[in-house]
Amino acid sequence: MNHSPSPSAPPRRIMLAGLAILGLAGVLFAVWRPLMMTAPACMAGRWHGCFDTFNGVLLMMLVGLPLAALVVWALVSLRRASGVTSGWRMSLAEVGMVYGTVPMVWLTLQPGPGAGVVPGRVSLIPLRDLVTMGPVGIGGNLLIFAALGFFAPMRFAALASVPRILVLGASCSVLVETAQYVLRLDRVSSVDDVLVNAAGAVLFGLASRRLWRTTAEVPSDQPRPAPAPAG
Repeated sequence: MNHSPSPSAPPRRIMLAGLAILGLAGVLFAVWRPLMMTAPACMAGRWHGCFDTFNGVLLMMLVGLPLAALVVWALVSLRRASGVTSGWRMSLAEVGMVYGTVPMVWLTLQPGPGAGVVPGRVSLIPLRDLVTMGPVGIGGNLLIFAALGFFAPMRFAALASVPRILVLGASCSVLVETAQYVLRLDRVSSVDDVLVNAAGAVLFGLASRRLWRTTAEVPSDQPRPAPAPAG
């Protein structure tokens, strides 16, 4: 007995784009009011109240999304011009790593009121500071290297494993905590920050696992060799 063919599933790119749009819409719904409270300071170009706050930086990131998309398109065009046939994933990963990580690191390096006066403080006892972070603090620390954990294994096959993402997130977090201490930013350099930062990188890395680059793939950053002529 013949069965009628089932409708084909929508292409993966369309599904991913739809999920991304839904996720962005959810984030906007959750933070719309705080963003609107920050918008006047940002529109006026005031440093305090915009570029030194989470809401202000998030607003600037949302405003800059079209520019980031344009950079992705430009990188894809350059790769296609050089003979690369599949550069979307690499280009998106490169822009995503930078665009999603630099603003978060920027926030962690904002000086406190006693910067330059109060000596650096270090907390090396695991889980002691975790209970004082609260849900907002834990959520913020999970997001600092989330983009790095999500996009890095999509770009580099050498990072496409959970232990390596964990090491990457922890290493970058140690650098940030060290900078906070050395620059005397009136912040506590805590081992719990490192643990939560690394956990965030791993969790978001697992979210992109189906898109990780593998060593079996032909290097996408080089033109594919032309087929040999038939003899």
